[in-house]
Amino acid sequence: MLKEENYVTAVGLKSKLLGTDIEQRMLIPIFQEHNDKVEALVGQDFAPGTLERYKTSLKHTQEFLIWKYKTSAIDITKIDHAFIMDYDFWLRSVRQCANNTAVKYIKNFKKIIRLCMANGWLAKDPFLDYKAKLKVVERPYLTKEEIQMMYEKEFVSDRLNQVRDIFLFSCYTGLAYVDVKQLSKSNINIGIDGDQWIFTHRQKTDTSTRIPLLPLAQELILIYENHPQCVNTDVLFPVLSNQKMNSYLKEIANVCGIDKDLTFHIARHTFATTVTLSNGVPIESVSKMLGHTNIKTTQHYAKILDKKVSDDMLALRRKLKNQKSN
Repeated sequence: MLKEENYVTAVGLKSKLLGTDIEQRMLIPIFQEHNDKVEALVGQDFAPGTLERYKTSLKHTQEFLIWKYKTSAIDITKIDHAFIMDYDFWLRSVRQCANNTAVKYIKNFKKIIRLCMANGWLAKDPFLDYKAKLKVVERPYLTKEEIQMMYEKEFVSDRLNQVRDIFLFSCYTGLAYVDVKQLSKSNINIGIDGDQWIFTHRQKTDTSTRIPLLPLAQELILIYENHPQCVNTDVLFPVLSNQKMNSYLKEIANVCGIDKDLTFHIARHTFATTVTLSNGVPIESVSKMLGHTNIKTTQHYAKILDKKVSDDMLALRRKLKNQKSN
C-alpha cells in the first residue's frame, strides 16, 4: 500500500486483505451513462446521428454479451483482447455486418474503453493488438453526360421532375439530403464575389458551410420560388422523405437509361468528382464546400478522373517542352 502511495489505515488494510477494496464497475451502465451525456449535448457538441450510432452500438453490445456470456452484466475488468476478438466475430457472423460496418461499431465501443482507461478503471488496453481497417468502397457518381441526360429529360409525372430538380441542385451544391430539406430563403446571401452564395450549417457535423451558387442551381431555385409548399413553409424546395426521394430516383435512373443504383447521397459524390474536381477546383475548396472537417473524408467522396489526370499531364508536357525550347 505504501508502494502504491496510498495512506495506510486499519480499515484500508482490512479491505485490502479481504479483497473488498476493488469497486466493481459494470460495462453497460458506463456505456449508458456515456450515451446519456451525448444525448444531453445533442445540438451543441453532437449531431443526432452520432447519438443514434452510440445507441445502436450499446444495443449490439448487450446482445453480444447475452450471446457470449448469457448475461449483460459484466465487469469492465473482464474485457480483454479475447473479448474484442469475439465481439468482432459476432458482428461479422451473427449480425452479418460488412467489414466497414463492423469496424465502425467496434470503433464506437473503443471510445467507451478509452473512457475507462482515462479514468484508471482498466490497467491494460484490450485494443492493443487489435487491428481492423476500413476497406475503400467504390462510391458511384454521375458523369457529365448522365447529368446532362437527366437535366434534358422531361418526365410525364410532375413528381419525377420535382425529384430530379432537387437531386440536380444537390449535384451542383454538394448539400446532403437533410441540409437541402432545411434550406430557406434566409440561407441565400451575397458572398465575397458579389454573387449569390448558400450560407448554412451541416446538420451532421454542425460545421459552417458556404457554397457559391452555380447558374444551374440558381435556375432551379427560381423554378420553385412560388411553389405553395415553399411559400407556406419558407423552404427553397418541396422535398419529400428521403425514402420516397430514393425510390423516385431509381425510377428516374431507369427512364434515363442510367445503370446505377441512384440514391440522393450520390449527388454529393457527383458534386465532388464531376462538377468540381474534374473541372480543376482544388480539393481544399471542395472539402470546405462539402463541410468536411478532415480532407481525408473528401478524398473518399472524390474520385480523380482519368481525364483530369490526362489534362494535368498534358499541361505538364507543354510546360516542359517550352522550358526545353527556351
